[in-house]
Amino acid sequence: MVHELKEIIKQAIINQQKGLKSVLASVVHLEGSSYRKPGVRMLITENNSSVGAVSGGCVEKEIIRRSKSVFADEKPKIITYDGRYRLGCEGILYILIEPFYISDDFLIEFTKAYSNREQLKIESYFTKHDEAFGYFGSVVTFENDKQLSFSKGFEPQENTETFTQILPPAFRLMIIGGEHDAVQLCKTGANLGWEVHVITSAKNSKQLSDFPGANSVIGESPETIQFSDIEENTAIVIMNHSYVQDLKYVVKLAEFNLKYIGILGAPKRRERLFNELFEFAPNISDAFLECIYTPAGLHIGAQTPEEIAVSIVTEILSVIRKKEPFSLRKINGKIHTS
Repeated sequence: MVHELKEIIKQAIINQQKGLKSVLASVVHLEGSSYRKPGVRMLITENNSSVGAVSGGCVEKEIIRRSKSVFADEKPKIITYDGRYRLGCEGILYILIEPFYISDDFLIEFTKAYSNREQLKIESYFTKHDEAFGYFGSVVTFENDKQLSFSKGFEPQENTETFTQILPPAFRLMIIGGEHDAVQLCKTGANLGWEVHVITSAKNSKQLSDFPGANSVIGESPETIQFSDIEENTAIVIMNHSYVQDLKYVVKLAEFNLKYIGILGAPKRRERLFNELFEFAPNISDAFLECIYTPAGLHIGAQTPEEIAVSIVTEILSVIRKKEPFSLRKINGKIHTS
């Protein structure tokens, strides 16, 4: 996830400002099953502190211990971790440990790509051996085709394996509403690493400080707002507590190709909403109606604003991941099939 890489880069810069070395541990291959999949990373500082995780917490201490040689000689290496006897995950992790340094060029390119919501391609070069040293490392390719490595002067060599990961831009959550329940949804979405934007009433606009974790907060009305750059990896939750305002916003959104629009309100409002939508937007598509979830959220017995926020984000995840929610206790095989 790009938000995890963003936090790693942020900490690496802090380390560099303090004169501390950093190494990056990346899971680049998996044989069997594991708690997390290839592409997860953790940053280790030479004082043994770390940011990020590559497992549920069982592997990290081993990685920190075995990264000491990389701090000492700055030679990247591959290690393995066999979880079949220690984790119960029935898998062997191949972990690349490499020196990690953020150059000015890299920071400029990453910041620009993150702000412009561009995808990144990360290619990590390694071999499938344990405690193997060599010309290993990772290269990031930006959408402008510029390539920069995590390690100083690293260049890929022949006769190595390549793990390729595409990092899409952060998932975006747009909240239309400014009451306490909107604040809780903002917090929950931000905790997931989502990019959260809040639209409050123009008559009672709020500040960025009112919504912890939000990327932006603006005061608008459905009559004046101009939606743009709404991508497929965007979810919109309308929580105005006003049927008329909700209807106006939905009409304004009818021209976009969305996967999820959640609307707070009682179930009895749903049929009225759909009927009146056809009056104000007669050319509305069935596909657009399918993306409307009202009342928003999964039926988990949520009562408080915090619990309602959880029910909404879990519904969003189930929709964008195309999963029908049910208890994991019903699964006998693997949880993740890919």
